[in-house]
Amino acid sequence: MKKYIQGETKEQRRARKARDKTTTKVVVEPASMPLVTDGIKRYVVCLKYGNKYSADYVNKLYNMVKRNLTLDHEFVCYTEDATGINPEVRIEPIPLMSGVQGWWYKPMFFNPNLGLKGVILFFDLDVVIFRNIDYLFTHEPNKFCVIRDFNRKFIRNYNKFNSSIFRLNTGMHSDVYTKFIKDPNGPIRRYHGDQDWLRAIVRDGEYVYWPDDWIESYKWEMRDRPKYDRQPRGQRDFETPGEPVVKDATSVAVFHGDPNPHNCKDQWVIDNWIN
Repeated sequence: MKKYIQGETKEQRRARKARDKTTTKVVVEPASMPLVTDGIKRYVVCLKYGNKYSADYVNKLYNMVKRNLTLDHEFVCYTEDATGINPEVRIEPIPLMSGVQGWWYKPMFFNPNLGLKGVILFFDLDVVIFRNIDYLFTHEPNKFCVIRDFNRKFIRNYNKFNSSIFRLNTGMHSDVYTKFIKDPNGPIRRYHGDQDWLRAIVRDGEYVYWPDDWIESYKWEMRDRPKYDRQPRGQRDFETPGEPVVKDATSVAVFHGDPNPHNCKDQWVIDNWIN
């Protein structure tokens, strides 16, 4: 349909039509576009209790996850002291219980009323994440995933848990929490740590192990058990700095026992355990 403007001359109309043909229309996007996700609520969670690990460990874990996880998620730290923790980290209080310390707070992540509704991926603080970890959420969906304990290096078909990294859906294996909370001192007296309690409650067929190569022990598997220096336990480093063997499939190094990442002088650790 021809467009006429009252009072416009023939020459002006021709000029306007020429401008209309050469002008590119600009589509203005909304200032804030909604985040597109797959509808799954994901949480990366950690536990900081007491003074064994500083707030810097939480902040470094947060940054390592941020660099190496592309899936939409929320990072949550459970602690009784949030001093020095990055304000971008969501803080949730620990429900303090008499006689319960450190790793014995891990059963609370199996509380069906925890307040996090979705998929929960737990990390200990003494880890180094250096490659993409999206598959820790996508592997074997709707199953409880846990590390096959690192004694696997020395004992074939070793079938115990290491709880440094595990994943569950909210409410999964709730007996881990409900039986523990009835009498925390019972499991604490009977079992060496939370991962032994976890293995006692979660029955065969109710879990899957992460592939061993995805998550490795730094001192036993990646550094093949080098000698320690003469520092006291808890402050020890390897006698001589060295280079780890890093497999193509490995994304996370776990620092169980000594050395802790901040004590380790291996250049690889210094380069990867960064802000």
